[in-house]
Formats: sequence, C-alpha cells, structure tokens
Amino acid sequence: HVQLVESGGGLVQPGGSLRLSCAVSGRNVSDNTMGWYRQTPGKPREFVAIIFSHGGTNYADSVKGRFTISRDNTKNTVYLQMNTLKPADTAVYYCHADVTPERYWGQGTRVTVAP
Repeated sequence: HVQLVESGGGLVQPGGSLRLSCAVSGRNVSDNTMGWYRQTPGKPREFVAIIFSHGGTNYADSVKGRFTISRDNTKNTVYLQMNTLKPADTAVYYCHADVTPERYWGQGTRVTVAP
C-alpha cells in the first residue's frame, strides 16, 4: 500500500522560500518517478516538477530556476525547494508517485504567498 504525506506548506512573503516534503511509504522513492503538481480553485492540477528513478529532473517553465526537486533515499522522502516565491505560486501542492500503472497522490499541502 503506497502512502504519501506532504508537509512544509504555509504562508510566506513574496521573495521568500519554503521547502515541501513528501514522505513515502510502501515504495522506495529511488525506484519510482516522483513529482509535484499544484492546484488553485477552479483550475486543473498543474505540473510543477518531476524526478525520475535515474535521477533526472524536469520543471514547468514557470518555476525553472526557482524550484528544485530532490530526494533523500535514506529518508524515503522527496522535497521541493521553492525560492523567490511569487503570489502566482499560491496553490495546494500535491506529491505523486508513479507505480505503474498507478499514480498515487498525497493529500496536499497549502502554500500561500502574500505580503
């Protein structure tokens, strides 16, 4: 049974930083593709970042150069370091794990960027 638990969201001022964590149980983060999406009310879930089992990464254009996805295999946790945050980054952030043929999701963590 795969479970993902996100944490680290909160309120931050524009220009600030946050680090989101996604603790995984039931699968090794190093063996599977992991990623982050985000969602605002009334809009579909939007891709943010992904890390593949081989370690390669990819980012949405809107976060390139500001966000970094990483993983700690010893803690079986995936991170999203978010720097230079903007109000447009305000959303609920969801972690996912791709365990073919399923995509598992966490419950989400809210990020609010405001003065």
